[in-house]
Amino acid sequence: MEPASKNSFKKRTFSENVWTKCQKCDQVFLQKDFKENLMVCPKCSYYTRLSARRRLEFTVDKGSFKEMDINRLKSVNFLNFSGYSDKIGDSVSDAVVTGVAKINGYNVVIAVMDFEFMGGSMGSVVGEKIVRAIERAIKKKYHLIIVSSSGGARMQEGITSLMQMGKTSAALAKLANKGLAYISILADPTTGGVAASFAMLGDINIAEPKALIGFAGPRVIEQTIGQQLPNGFQLSEFLERHGMVDIIVERKDMKTILTKVLNFFYSK
Repeated sequence: MEPASKNSFKKRTFSENVWTKCQKCDQVFLQKDFKENLMVCPKCSYYTRLSARRRLEFTVDKGSFKEMDINRLKSVNFLNFSGYSDKIGDSVSDAVVTGVAKINGYNVVIAVMDFEFMGGSMGSVVGEKIVRAIERAIKKKYHLIIVSSSGGARMQEGITSLMQMGKTSAALAKLANKGLAYISILADPTTGGVAASFAMLGDINIAEPKALIGFAGPRVIEQTIGQQLPNGFQLSEFLERHGMVDIIVERKDMKTILTKVLNFFYSK
């Protein structure tokens, strides 16, 4: 078989960079249109998971984000868990990006979890960065936003990972005592120790459509209780009907809703 020509290689690479496909319905459309639609499928409305930095691009004012704790914190493989050091690699942010920003002119401290890094799992660095973000909000008297997208606690760090649940929750209590608001945004998925701690403690809990939210997955719960769960159980729409989520907001409307919420809290 003859090797592919340079022209055919360029053509294939160009095509892959131009087109993309919905992970749910397999509809093919332009990569450019997909990004402009905030990575929501225009046919079936499937919400593709976002990296932390991609979400920041459309959530905060352009050029306003100033990241905190870059290259200052890194997880340690103190349990000598096989392969964990390689998975951590040289990441500068771990599974959460934190910083100070503006949303339509309103100052905020914001933390955005990144499911692309080890399933957004919460280890010691994630917990510490979130606590430092809360402390920065208290110091600067800014309201706080956390966007959660996580598979839960990071098993490679054992009990130290589980301790972050109490640590972050206690820090949020200090924020509340200072009269500062915490806006929690729940993206798909928000599960495990994150859902059981800071993700559900917002003064306002906002969810994206059809996001999976809960401690354990539906399959695990069904196996545990021996019963079939209701349709849509643990999706954001189900939680909204049962009072666990305050409002469901489409991705394209998120910045507008956040602006209204911040206007309310800053005018109090």
